[in-house]
Amino acid sequence: MTGVLPVLFFYGLFAGLVWGGYVVSRRTSHAYRPLNLKRRVWLTLGAVVLGGGGVTYAVASPSSDSGATGRAKRPVKVYALALKGTAADRQDLARTDTSQFSMLGVSWAGATTRLHGTAQVRTRSTATGEWSAWRDLELNVDPLEKPGRRVRGASEPLWVGSSNGVQVQVVRKNGSTTALPKGLEVNLVDPGVVTDAEAEAPGSEPAAFVAEGSPDATSSSTPADPASPGDGTVVTPTDGQTATSPAPTDTTTSTAAPTDSSSASASASASPSASPSPTGPTAPPSTRPQPPIVDRAGWGADESISPQAPEYNADVKAVFVHHTDGANDYSCTDSPSIVRSIYAYHVQVEGWKDIGYNFLVDKCGTIFEGRKGGVDLPVLGAHTYGWNRESAGIAVLGDYTTTSASNAALASIARLAAWKLGQYGADPAGTTQLTAGATQKNYFSTGFTAGSAYTFQRISGHRDGYNTQCPGNTLYPQLPTIRAWAAGPVQGLKITSLGGATASGSTYYTKGAITAHWTATTPGSLIKSFQLLVDGKTVATASGTATSVGATLPLGSHTIAVRAVHQSGKTAASSALTVVAETTAPTFTTTPRISLRSGTVNTSAVPVTLGWKATDDKALQSVKLLSPTTATFSPTTTSSSRTATSGTATTWSMRAYDYAGNYRTSSPAYTPAILQESSATKTGSWTTRSSTSYLGGKSYSSGSKGAGLTWTFTGRSAAWVVSRASTSGQAYVYVDGTKAATVDLKSATTLYRQAIWTKSWSSSAKHTIKVVVVGTSGRPTVTTDGLVYIK
Repeated sequence: MTGVLPVLFFYGLFAGLVWGGYVVSRRTSHAYRPLNLKRRVWLTLGAVVLGGGGVTYAVASPSSDSGATGRAKRPVKVYALALKGTAADRQDLARTDTSQFSMLGVSWAGATTRLHGTAQVRTRSTATGEWSAWRDLELNVDPLEKPGRRVRGASEPLWVGSSNGVQVQVVRKNGSTTALPKGLEVNLVDPGVVTDAEAEAPGSEPAAFVAEGSPDATSSSTPADPASPGDGTVVTPTDGQTATSPAPTDTTTSTAAPTDSSSASASASASPSASPSPTGPTAPPSTRPQPPIVDRAGWGADESISPQAPEYNADVKAVFVHHTDGANDYSCTDSPSIVRSIYAYHVQVEGWKDIGYNFLVDKCGTIFEGRKGGVDLPVLGAHTYGWNRESAGIAVLGDYTTTSASNAALASIARLAAWKLGQYGADPAGTTQLTAGATQKNYFSTGFTAGSAYTFQRISGHRDGYNTQCPGNTLYPQLPTIRAWAAGPVQGLKITSLGGATASGSTYYTKGAITAHWTATTPGSLIKSFQLLVDGKTVATASGTATSVGATLPLGSHTIAVRAVHQSGKTAASSALTVVAETTAPTFTTTPRISLRSGTVNTSAVPVTLGWKATDDKALQSVKLLSPTTATFSPTTTSSSRTATSGTATTWSMRAYDYAGNYRTSSPAYTPAILQESSATKTGSWTTRSSTSYLGGKSYSSGSKGAGLTWTFTGRSAAWVVSRASTSGQAYVYVDGTKAATVDLKSATTLYRQAIWTKSWSSSAKHTIKVVVVGTSGRPTVTTDGLVYIK
């Protein structure tokens, strides 16, 4: 094998050089010249099987040196497959295996011939191997105003993603007497690989074409074009479309590439943004900034396939918005491939001199240069039939018939339209007079007569000028948004929050430092700057993409607003907010304190009520309990039921906040204490009872009328603790020698350790509590568990 490999290598290299020389020379001058090795093109070898035979071929790809930037690693390829069937009614293509392609369309002989019917396609994904559903092709495509002989009629191209199989059916419209046009074929576009990222992507190997059973295909870069007369005849229509040779017949399957061999070498090497010829227009400055634009080299345009020089309009009075049709689920990394495919389709399938649109925008908002001639010049495009002479065309990649365009795409259209119209002093939200270049009706059945002037919005939809659904039923209603964003002022500006400040009603309070946060519906890319206004004066400035800015306010009441400066210079301000800057802390007019309440008493915890009162000179926001547990209370709340640990001093720390963030803390400590019944002074007869249900395991019980117990303590709150049952009696309670209450201990259920009577004072002092048995008839018994007090 070691001896065979060199032989195979040199044989393949020789075959590749011969075939590669044919491919490269074929695409530039229709001559069978050998490959010029001075072009520093490396050759990548591949193979394709046709009917069981093997063919070695070469595909041009760039060298790996740093000067290869922008040159294709795998070239764009366009192929044509003839459709079969009865020409008058239906033509189709059965499921056909192919190599890789990503865009397709249907074309036919005769640029002015219309296809009255339906064209549908299905494709097979290279990733999943699954066939797609049938998809309609858009056939109502703008014609060229004066097409050359090589220009073909065609559907809009449809981006389908990487595919390797196709099925097509074209059916005449029901009731139509017009036969299907001649030369029907499906044209498949492989976008090739240009960037390093694309070259490393799966499926980026060179694409040999047409698998077994499909011998009717030819490539624009392979066999000779039988329709080419070889006489170099050139037809230049009024819109700048240049094409060579007559239109192909109904049996032709090759793809037309309009190439003027006399100027190919000079034009192919020209920069896509090169300055115009001395007789061409100059680029006027714009009143709006130019957005970032990916130039033709950036998306990998093969300039050799469209060598004709660009044509120019006098100015740009309007911008027409389009959509390109095709799937919307493309990755934005595929956008350069989509643009390359549209370019190849317009030139090599339809026979146009260049891509029709002046600019293209993907769903991520990336802007691509379309037709060459200089992005800042009024290049004549081929996008809106009858209106190309005074306008520019912007196409959004995708289908927006039922799906809305993304905000990123809308923002880029607005930026681009504002810049382009700003070169000629035009208001993007205004109207203009355009002179019709053709007699026709638009989508809304408005009639136009060639040579007459009609009023258009400066930013219009394709359907405004031509009878088409483009730019789609969802993108078209978004045009007012584009106009508003492009023209200014900034829309939907409002302050959403003030960091460092808190609202009470319609007034905000702060200690001084604030951060204003805002939103606007106009994208930041169209906004020059934001200004923070305090009492009408600018105190801080932020960029157009910012959403917040900070400032420090002096003490007192102020108005706060945000002003946005649009790139047009127009300004808009948000509604003003009232903000008070103050540093006075709240006060506790009643210090936090606990008092005993009714409930079940345990040796470890007693029921208490935590009470307080706080005020602020401006507006109290809240009061928080910090310890022994945590809780937050409204500014009007002044008490809370809690439990306190008995026998232990506990700090009850509370903090009052105002809306400005000022606060004051109060942290008193209290100790609940339990006085057992045995510590009381007894009068009369009392019996000791034992049970784990009692405090300390014991209690006193008496049914003797007049029997009493007296406790003396120093504290600020007290509670008598008892047991209760259906047979429990009544008792009198005396406080400091004065009868305070008659308490009935009767209960339908038996209860133990119940704080049944409580008394609190404003301050701590020495007190005596005495309970006396009433001797209630039939239920005289009183059982007491002691006394709890707060010290």
